[in-house]
Amino acid sequence: MSTTPDFQQLLRGAALRVTRPRVAVLTAVYAHPHADTDSIIGAVRSDLPEVSHQTVYDSLHALTATGLVRRIQPAGSVARYESRVGDNHHHVVCRNCGLIADVDCAVGEAPCLTASDAPGFSIDEAEVVYWGLCPDCSATGNS
Repeated sequence: MSTTPDFQQLLRGAALRVTRPRVAVLTAVYAHPHADTDSIIGAVRSDLPEVSHQTVYDSLHALTATGLVRRIQPAGSVARYESRVGDNHHHVVCRNCGLIADVDCAVGEAPCLTASDAPGFSIDEAEVVYWGLCPDCSATGNS
């Protein structure tokens, strides 16, 4: 049984002011995983028709900066946003239709945080993107 997060409490916990646009943006990101900014704007405007593009951009920036939302940008794609934060998961992207899905780390607890060589860097995150064809594109032979 899945529960809907208390978006107002999430915002307060991140020391962000609770505003209708921020709640609407969080709702849209949770409802539409891996959505791009235009899709999020459309979803937000279904509840708040008067909201501006800039307000949505500002909300996404604040939510990303506080770790409530994660921004991803696979090669060749626009930025996308997701609510799954705080773990070391990766993504698989369909080369044909662009569908993106979450993929858990392949082995154990965050194994890809250990680089073979990191010339002086202190690594705190790794990003792996798998590419291929989604089930629908594979079934239709699209490539």
